[in-house]
Amino acid sequence: MPRLFVAIDLPPAHRDRIQSICTGLAGARWTPAEQIHLTLRFIGEVDNSLFRQITAALAEISSEPLTLQINGLGYFPARRPPRVLWVGLENNAGLLQLRNRIETALVRIGLEPEGRKFAPHITIGRFKKPSLHRVMDFMATNKLFKLPPFPVKEFHLYTSKLTSTGAIHQLEASYPLKTL
Repeated sequence: MPRLFVAIDLPPAHRDRIQSICTGLAGARWTPAEQIHLTLRFIGEVDNSLFRQITAALAEISSEPLTLQINGLGYFPARRPPRVLWVGLENNAGLLQLRNRIETALVRIGLEPEGRKFAPHITIGRFKKPSLHRVMDFMATNKLFKLPPFPVKEFHLYTSKLTSTGAIHQLEASYPLKTL
């Protein structure tokens, strides 16, 4: 059964710039440059019938093109040892509107609503045995990390296959954002 997620891809120059800071933090498992993306909705495993319904539902979404800006770093979970290191995005009403339209379309075809509040971020690293001190040093070193705004003209549906060396993502469909 396919394991799905909906995402926005970043321009190659932005992925490369993010990748350039992914160094010098012992114990971090860095996200490969080709897998750096902004997840809008993790769906999980679905059967082929639901897969077809998802692709059709996403094709019906109308939303304006966006301009996003990467700014800052953080980690999850808050108030506990870090497990995920991320770069953040500046607040963007259009992004939240797009994400809400995706959520509504998926719930309408029978998927369970997302249980967590949407917190736009781009995962850059993961930890098994995190050191808060080292993560805080990394964040202090990169505290001014910010990239130029970039246009978003489409979003994508991906499958994710888990392997012993990490996930392999495959593009399944792309959905253009249209001026309404």
